[in-house]
Amino acid sequence: MHVLWDFKAGEDPKAAVKLAAKHGVKIGSINPNLFQDQDYKWGSFGNNDPVVRERALQHCYDSVAIGKAVGSDSVSLWFADGTNYPGQGNIRERKQHFEACLKALHKKLSPQQTMLVEYKPFEPAFYATDIADWGMAYIHAKKAGPRAKVLVDTGHHYQGQNIEQIVAFLLDEGMLGGFHFNDRRYADDDLTLGSIDPYQVFRIFHEIHSFTADRGAAPAIAYMIDQSHNEKPKIEATLQTVVMAQELYAKAALVDQAALKKAQAANNVVDAELELKKAFFTDVSPAIKAWRKSRGLPADPLAEHRRSGYEKKAAAERSRRREELGITQGGGYA
Repeated sequence: MHVLWDFKAGEDPKAAVKLAAKHGVKIGSINPNLFQDQDYKWGSFGNNDPVVRERALQHCYDSVAIGKAVGSDSVSLWFADGTNYPGQGNIRERKQHFEACLKALHKKLSPQQTMLVEYKPFEPAFYATDIADWGMAYIHAKKAGPRAKVLVDTGHHYQGQNIEQIVAFLLDEGMLGGFHFNDRRYADDDLTLGSIDPYQVFRIFHEIHSFTADRGAAPAIAYMIDQSHNEKPKIEATLQTVVMAQELYAKAALVDQAALKKAQAANNVVDAELELKKAFFTDVSPAIKAWRKSRGLPADPLAEHRRSGYEKKAAAERSRRREELGITQGGGYA
């Protein structure tokens, strides 16, 4: 949930918990908004104005407090901070501002809360984004404190980046905190998961399964969806992503870890690769449908959603509410 977008000023945040519970939903991560206001034109935590940095920190403090009130266990941080031209800002000073602010914010966390530090190589800053890659996020998180981890957005990488290698490194360091799942063709396209490269997502899940098999326990990871529905219907696109994630996670669980390790130990490249391919091309949909049925869930969520007619009902309800409130199509008040 985005603070500013999903919580009204002065509103009891627990009202959101009651509304969510009414619909069988639990509040997930809390996301401060550090990019919308013009005060943040030159950055938030990286701003050279201490007044703006303090405002950004206070907003994050408020977000942590909201998280505590609604029972959220993660505060997810993404920053638009950066510069567009050489010489525009002092790179080292901006880094130091971030270190100080993240440490201060970490002190406000409860023992149950995790601070997730996200990175992005460019956009909206095109010369030097302040947290541009997983290494920078890792260092900031390590310096902030033990409850800070790195968040991996699958769309926030340069072309050809080996994301599963990043995931493996962060897992081994105990620093993988969560994901923002989406897919991309060029950059931060925010497409539905697996729509472009499902094999990449499979490989990411394989690294998690491999880590779990070696350590004997699954890592604590916050799985989130971060995609833009400009053409697909919102709920249908989300259902597609969830179903795809379930299928690819199940496929990755089928990798014969013993056979894979044997092939790796012998430097048998062909057989090692085939172990992954064999699992990836296995049809797991019958097993997942049976799993859903055993829990009283629709075997085909997308088909059930369409059959329910919910989308048309919800659209009609929104239209009725707009008329009651006197809201015009453009969003203003009549």
